[in-house]
Order: sequence, then C-alpha cells, then structure tokens
Amino acid sequence: MARYAKEHKQVTRQRIIDTAGRRFKQDGIDGSGISTLMSDAGLTNGAFYAHFTSKDDLVAHVVADQLRAQIAGFDVVPPSHSGLDGLIREYLSPKHRDHPGTGCPSAALLDEIGRCGAETKQAYTEGAQGILDEFAARLAPENPQSARGKALGLYTILVGTLQLSRAFSDQRYADEVLEQGIENALAFIR
Repeated sequence: MARYAKEHKQVTRQRIIDTAGRRFKQDGIDGSGISTLMSDAGLTNGAFYAHFTSKDDLVAHVVADQLRAQIAGFDVVPPSHSGLDGLIREYLSPKHRDHPGTGCPSAALLDEIGRCGAETKQAYTEGAQGILDEFAARLAPENPQSARGKALGLYTILVGTLQLSRAFSDQRYADEVLEQGIENALAFIR
C-alpha cells in the first residue's frame, strides 16, 4: 500500500473543498451528493471519510473556506469609497449573477446555511463578520467600528439584490434589478 506525504492529504482535502464549493453554489448543498462531489474532485466515495466525518463537516469547511477567500479578495480593493464603488459594480454585474458557481457563497447558499447545523452557522458568522469588517474599514477608515451598521446595510443590499436578480426568468427585469441595486448601494454609502 502506497503512503502519501502529509502535504498530499492536505492538497487532496483542499481539492475536495474547492470543488464542493463550486458545486454547492451551483446546485445547492442539498442538491449535491457525496458521490457527485467526490467525482468532481476526481476521487472515489471511499476517500471522503479520510478527510471529513460527514457531509455536514464538509459543508462547514466549505463555507469557512469560501468566505476566507472572499475576504482575501478585499486585498485588491482600495481602502476608500471609490474602492467600494468598483466592488459594488462588480458584485452586481450580470457576469457574477450568471455564474453562481464561481461567485459569492452568501448569495448562492444563504437560504440553505440558515437550515444547517451549528458548526456551519458558526463558520458563516465568523466569515460574514470578516466581510463586514472589510466594508466598515472602507466606509470609515479612521473609525471602522462607527460604520458597522452601514456595512451591514450594504451587505444586505448586495446579497439580496443578487439573489433577486437570479430569481427572475425575464432577463430585462433581472438586469433592471442589478442596475437599481447598484444605484441603491452607491446612494446608501454616500
């Protein structure tokens, strides 16, 4: 029997988390079985339990990883209102709306996360707090804590707008939702 280096196990685990993140955001948590997730990762079902105790364990790790990656993306957003302007426009773009598998985990999974167990909800809470901190730091660089409420308002505008736009079958209405969401978010942060 071949033994793999510890790094191999970590790389394989991360590959499962990455592929599960895309699949969950595309098809939903409930719509993604372990066999599909493992097939996406190029692995057998039996390998799953070498990395996770259950699907719930995987979901919690995926949510934490997805939000960490989203927070890391703030490194390229200038620490100012103008940085938020660009972020708002990119977040509420048709490209983001039309590709949920590569987009925001909140807009894609929030309704399911609300029905998950405590471990997943805790992972989401910690990640969302990090995103709110990033928004607050750009809204009020001199005193981010003072902008906490406004950061929460901006987050709800962005996530809700994207979810609503994805729900419309009429492309014209879906685009109108995004355009109005951009106007609303920009007015909100002024």
